[in-house]
Amino acid sequence: MAMARAQALVLVLLAAAAAAAAATATTLTIHNLCPHPVWPLVTPNSGLPSISDNTARLDPNALLSLSFPATSWSGRVAARTGCDAAASGCWTGAAPPATVVQVSVHGGGGGQDLATYSVSLVDGFNVPAVVSPQAIGGGQCPALGCPVDLNCDCPPDQRAAEGAACRGPPAYFKNRCPLTRTTPTDVEPVPQSCRAPGELKIVFCQATIVTAAAAEEAEMAVIRTVVAADS
Repeated sequence: MAMARAQALVLVLLAAAAAAAAATATTLTIHNLCPHPVWPLVTPNSGLPSISDNTARLDPNALLSLSFPATSWSGRVAARTGCDAAASGCWTGAAPPATVVQVSVHGGGGGQDLATYSVSLVDGFNVPAVVSPQAIGGGQCPALGCPVDLNCDCPPDQRAAEGAACRGPPAYFKNRCPLTRTTPTDVEPVPQSCRAPGELKIVFCQATIVTAAAAEEAEMAVIRTVVAADS
C-alpha cells in the first residue's frame, strides 16, 4: 500500500513538473516580409545551447518557428541576405554591418520568467527588423525595432556591400529609428518589463511598429465608426 502511494506521488510530481515546463515554454517566431529571401542566423551566447542549425531559407512571407530551452537563454538573431544554397556564403548579415536582434528569455529569478529584447544597430544595419512579444503573461512588453530601410539614405561614405548595408553613423540610425540601440550604452526611450511571453516574434521588413497604445486607439476608432454607422 505504501509502495502504491509512493508511486502515485511520483506520478503527480512528474505531471506537475511537465505542466510547469509547458507553462514556461517560449517560442521564437521569425517572419520574413522582405521582398527577397533571408537566411536567419541565430547565435546563442557563450555556453548556451543552439536552437537552430541556421540553414533555413525564408522566402517572402515565410515563417520559421524555433523553441527556446525551458531554462535561461540569451542570444542574437540576424537576417543574412544573398546567401548561396548552403548558406555558407552570404552578401550581408553574417558579419557587420548588420541589424541584430538581441533576446533573453526565462530570466529574472524568483519565478518571474522575464524576457528582454532589443534591436541593435551598434554593428550597423542591413535589413529592417522589429521584435515583439506575443501571448504576454504580464508587465510592459513594447514592440521595438526599426521598420525603416536605412540603406536608402545611408551616407555615401558609410555604405557597404554595394549599398545593401550601412555602417552608421549612430545619430543617423537613432534619428530614423529611436526604438533601437545605436551605441553600447544606448537604451530605448520606453520602459520594458515583460513577464512570461509565450512567443517572441521577429519580423524582418515590417512596414511599421504598432504599439499597444496605437492598437487600442485604432480599435476605438473602429468602434466609434461602427456606432456612428448604426446611429
